[in-house]
Amino acid sequence: MLDLRIPTGLFFAATGIILSAMGVFASSARAALSDANVNLYSGLSMLLFGAFLLLLAYRKRS
Repeated sequence: MLDLRIPTGLFFAATGIILSAMGVFASSARAALSDANVNLYSGLSMLLFGAFLLLLAYRKRS
């Protein structure tokens, strides 16, 4: 049976990498009502969640 944690983890990790890169390299674009770098913080959290899903999928295989 297909483990859905692998494609979901890859999707979140790839999206997190893209958003984090946009947050680092396009730092002049900020949210309208906030001084926080939303792309960077959401990208890092998505990357962490994707890595967590991939870790869980890896631990089940072993």
